[in-house]
Amino acid sequence: MIGAYKARDPAARSSFEIYFLYPGPRAERAYRRAHWWWIHGHRLLARAISEHAKRRTGIEIHPGATIGRRLVIDHGSGIVIGETTQIGDDVLLYQGVTLGGTGKDHGKRHPTIGNNVLIGAGAKVLGPFTVGDNARVAAGAVVLNPVPPDSTAVGVPARVVRIAGERVNYAGNVDQVSVTDPVKAELCALRARVDELEQKMKEENDHVSL
Repeated sequence: MIGAYKARDPAARSSFEIYFLYPGPRAERAYRRAHWWWIHGHRLLARAISEHAKRRTGIEIHPGATIGRRLVIDHGSGIVIGETTQIGDDVLLYQGVTLGGTGKDHGKRHPTIGNNVLIGAGAKVLGPFTVGDNARVAAGAVVLNPVPPDSTAVGVPARVVRIAGERVNYAGNVDQVSVTDPVKAELCALRARVDELEQKMKEENDHVSL
């Protein structure tokens, strides 16, 4: 665990600092204890441990979640990991991430996160689908559908914009640069109508003067 934080966090100065001062490792250690009690049937004690850790770290990890090795939680404030979430190895989560449900599903309600996935600050991954190995979820994205391996998902709702480093072209893609401004188009139409009316009035005045 400590080695993973050293490798991923350039601000980490020592193993001592990471172990005793970082909220991520503290929350993970509490989760490991709580998860052991959870799978052995002592669920009230498991929840008590996780709730205590949430108050101390600002990170909420349900003891029923399944988390692989070398998870790194960077900063950590506001992270929520739901009961049926599954997380692979070498995953990096930034602050404000939610791995949650939509309220519509039963049984498996939360996402499955593959190996070596990065989920940016404030992103929400909601539902019982898979985010594939080596995927990247941009900060602030709201993911409601599966994300393929080796891809990048951005936006609200999130859409895949890259797979294996190649940009994805998809139906409905909007060119944000050259798209027509509807307000400008309406003003131009009104101006054309005014010019037309002014020309008609000029012609009628010329006819009367004759």
